[in-house]
Amino acid sequence: MPRTKNVLAVVPPHMGGRKAGASLATLLPDGVDVSVVETVDEDPQALRAAHVVITALSPVTAEHLAAAPELELVQCASHGFDYVDLDAARAQGVVVCTIGSSGAEAQNVAEQTFALMLALAKQIVPAHTALVEGDWALPRLQRSLTELSGKTLGIVGLGAIGQQVARRAAAFDMTVVYAGRRPVPEETTARLGGARHVPLDELLRLSDYVTLHAPLTAETQHLLDAERLALLKPSAFVINTARGALIDQDALADALNAGALAGAGLDVFDPEPPTPALRLLKAPNVVLSPHVGGVTRETVLRIALAAVQNAAGYLTGKSPGDVVS
Repeated sequence: MPRTKNVLAVVPPHMGGRKAGASLATLLPDGVDVSVVETVDEDPQALRAAHVVITALSPVTAEHLAAAPELELVQCASHGFDYVDLDAARAQGVVVCTIGSSGAEAQNVAEQTFALMLALAKQIVPAHTALVEGDWALPRLQRSLTELSGKTLGIVGLGAIGQQVARRAAAFDMTVVYAGRRPVPEETTARLGGARHVPLDELLRLSDYVTLHAPLTAETQHLLDAERLALLKPSAFVINTARGALIDQDALADALNAGALAGAGLDVFDPEPPTPALRLLKAPNVVLSPHVGGVTRETVLRIALAAVQNAAGYLTGKSPGDVVS
């Protein structure tokens, strides 16, 4: 390792900004020069000199990579990596890592998933709104109230987060099916109440609730398009706490407006924040939250520590974990 390595830590204000970045910088090895910024563009000189960029959802584009000739590693402080130009990184020989195996976000994203599911099943949002407006809405809402118990939950992506969701589904006495590139080991599914691996289209036909926990890639963009949404039961609900572009948002709005789906719970959008033109903002029976699934106080600390520890290991000569490119 050269005598000095330069690290650019990009910590947006909503993740703690410079103050949080300065605290985390103390966890990096001696002999490392750390620059803390709130956007990648803030300090062009620091970017140009950087050997490692640690980024908390701040985009790293092909232009940023081209402006960083010394760059060796981009460490994403998240499970996702869609905000880094992987093709440009690969062409430049830059390694890109996430914190996927840490499970840092898994607890809270799983809780957010169930918060959305329960809000839809129990009609929490329209019930609250009606009461605030002086409307005792029980007779009207009673027809659409339902239970999670006995329902089938389809999980798309049974990684660290998907497994946390499956554990909670077992506690609610739900039947779990999952889709992914390959089945997980039998001992894992046994711990999850016997989750069964099925093709995606079969999962959509079987499920009362479908929840997405897949990364956003070229292959998964608009994974749920109009054709696949049409496979769902009219009584089914769609939950997305992963990435907004996994769903064709216009197709989802069409299905909801036509009554072809019972409802949707969304914590993620494409783009973020969504524009006022997003039709899902006015679609019937939706519960929306502003990408809060990974930003509790506890989760943010776990995410930051996992990212810094992976980068610190690389800077001391270890092979980095969770390499995606």
